[in-house]
Amino acid sequence: MTDDAVKQLLHQTTYRRIDVEPFLDPEGESWSRFDCELGYVPKDVVMADGIGGSLSRYSYEPGGQRRMIHYRDQPCRINTYGDSFTQCQQVSDGETWQEYLAAHLGESIRNFGVGGHGVYQACRRARRVEATDSAADYVILNIFDDDHVRNVDAARWIRSFADVVEPGDKPRMLHGVPWSHLRFDVEQGDFVERPGLCRDESALRDLCDHDHFYKIFKDDSIVQLFVMQRGGEVDRLDELERLAEALGVTVNLRDPATRRTDARRLHQTYGFRSTQHILDGMRMWFEDEGKKLMVMLSYSPENVAHALVGGPRFDQCIIDYLEHHRMAYIDTLPLLAEYYRLFDLSPQQFLRLLYIPPSAAAVFNHYNPSANHWLAHAIKDQLVDWLDPKPPAYLAATH
Repeated sequence: MTDDAVKQLLHQTTYRRIDVEPFLDPEGESWSRFDCELGYVPKDVVMADGIGGSLSRYSYEPGGQRRMIHYRDQPCRINTYGDSFTQCQQVSDGETWQEYLAAHLGESIRNFGVGGHGVYQACRRARRVEATDSAADYVILNIFDDDHVRNVDAARWIRSFADVVEPGDKPRMLHGVPWSHLRFDVEQGDFVERPGLCRDESALRDLCDHDHFYKIFKDDSIVQLFVMQRGGEVDRLDELERLAEALGVTVNLRDPATRRTDARRLHQTYGFRSTQHILDGMRMWFEDEGKKLMVMLSYSPENVAHALVGGPRFDQCIIDYLEHHRMAYIDTLPLLAEYYRLFDLSPQQFLRLLYIPPSAAAVFNHYNPSANHWLAHAIKDQLVDWLDPKPPAYLAATH
């Protein structure tokens, strides 16, 4: 049966009670807490995930932002949203690029990043926060290279832990639980919003049962696409072929020789199109509210290394979209390439100066404190030009 690969994947990635219970326990040792809309949001924790195996301290304000240190008693006009490259996973409070930047600019910056979230989840969190007293006139949306496909994940855990060896009786930090997400409706010809699959904690506990987990996810189109990318066969090819046709992607998912590559390309295109759909909505929302939006693009060391040796970028369609709509954006790839030229190092040696290997709740490499400091100063000129009036550190330069 072609369903065997799907069943094996879902059996391997079924949630475990040993992970779920600490996550749901308010006093449990977890880096995040359950949220039926966003899947999870971060909470105070100390984890041994920092540089050199050091402890990283994460703490959060009542409004949900990471602890503000510089100019916290002053009015704040900049909010930042995104995934772990916004949250600044694997560094302590005060070592984030927002805090380095705030210290330099002379004004506070709020950090609403959540490790593991996609663009859609970040947008949903922004919708929530921007309706409160923590609203800001300027918003930075940071997009990491994996965030596009997270928009269409019903449960990112399945992709993240497909190849992770089960640690026996040892609990692991839970994330990637079901959240609100997007899917393309072929009949409507547009993206539609889907609620998270877990309306309450009981529904998440139910997903610790292998048979129930399989029943819930066996027909999921993203699960089917992911299985094909791993070399497996699936039953629901007709549905995926209709999706590819609707998105304008030419694929041959029935040929074993092309199945993996074409499934990966369809999945990636699906993600890019969902991000563009999200940005369409954010542009209209911000125009109506009189707010300013800036997109920042962040990347894994693998994609940075590819760019440093002259390889074509995988997300050119996103750059084209931002340029076409004249959106303010920061592209960190050319900034990293410019920084790289200052060193006589191989790309791998250069990247080891910037990134910390994943540990604890982290799945990807993240910037170390010195890289966050570099980033703050690498983007400061674009931010100063964007802000009106100029930040306090630059007011004198305008007179």
